[in-house]
Amino acid sequence: MATATSSSTCQFLTHFGSPRPHPIIFSPISKQTHFQPYRIIANGSLRNNYFSPTPTISSNSPLLVKAQASVNGEREPMVPPYNVLITGSSKGIGYALAKKFLIAGDNVIICSRSAERVESAVNNLREEYGEQRVWGTQCDVREAESVKNLVLFAQKNLGYIDIWINNAGSNAYSYKPLAEASDEDLIEVVSTNTLGLMICCREAIKMMLQQPRGGHIFNIDGAGSDGRPTPRFAAYGATKRSVVHLTKSLQAELQMQDVKNVVVHNLSPGMVTTDLLMSGATTKQVDHTSYPSPVSSVFKRNFLIFCHFQAKFFINVLAEPAEVVADYLVPNIRSIPASGSWKPTYIRFLTGLKAYSQIFSRLAFGARRNRYVLED
Repeated sequence: MATATSSSTCQFLTHFGSPRPHPIIFSPISKQTHFQPYRIIANGSLRNNYFSPTPTISSNSPLLVKAQASVNGEREPMVPPYNVLITGSSKGIGYALAKKFLIAGDNVIICSRSAERVESAVNNLREEYGEQRVWGTQCDVREAESVKNLVLFAQKNLGYIDIWINNAGSNAYSYKPLAEASDEDLIEVVSTNTLGLMICCREAIKMMLQQPRGGHIFNIDGAGSDGRPTPRFAAYGATKRSVVHLTKSLQAELQMQDVKNVVVHNLSPGMVTTDLLMSGATTKQVDHTSYPSPVSSVFKRNFLIFCHFQAKFFINVLAEPAEVVADYLVPNIRSIPASGSWKPTYIRFLTGLKAYSQIFSRLAFGARRNRYVLED
């Protein structure tokens, strides 16, 4: 899942207070505060009723009637319950977001490249929230045909999507210098986080342009999205930097085309205690004895010890469970269509002010020490 990661957290703190291109919605330190927004079915199949073959749409289908109405300028108001699609949602922050939308009364489609994880997640969610409110399918966002089939799956089961959240992401569970990264890991990270995001945005926009209700697309950022360096996961940070640029470019394109009812937003969950983040806290150190000179050996050893401690420190101080993050993000996401706003929004859970406050509490009072991982 896409989430901010620890090694660059201390570096982003100095970024707080710098000018931002748009107003933001952000999480408060204690009391929640609301700000005005600034205006896949792939190669496999799931068992039982989770898999649906590619649907065919007849010439008199209600979907085509709706599309024609949209072209003619007719619009439908976007009122709850909302139809929500979340990529990379069989676990982690994506799964937590799905649960919170279901609690709010919405209908949800989840997906993942693992058919087994999707089936397990759908079973669990249906037991708690009912058979007719959640659907799931396999989707590999790196494959255009898979994402197109995801759109057809959504149209077949729900008719339209109000909120599409691009959460699928990967760091290949690898924390090492770029010079040591394998070809496979680099391809995995870039094809998922950059190409996959582009494909999902393209297909979501094409679908929503044909919906009288329009739609909202949310792209989840991560470590590196603010331009700060991300040592030991440089490829991941570079792809997350591109998320912000892609979102701004899509906003500009839609504005140039005078599209008023399809909007692309950014969503920032901050540091979330998912497998993706915690793998960085437990990464074994590189064997410094392989470096030839005593100077480089000592430097490498001390640098890695520092990075390891730094990762654990910031995970304990700044990270939150996925459920806590989703508790904040989902109401703010839902407030955008509820308010009738069609202006781009950047919703942030972890702000600079909040981070400073928690770091100060840790340094002054020892708060959050060893909260998730034991610090050396």
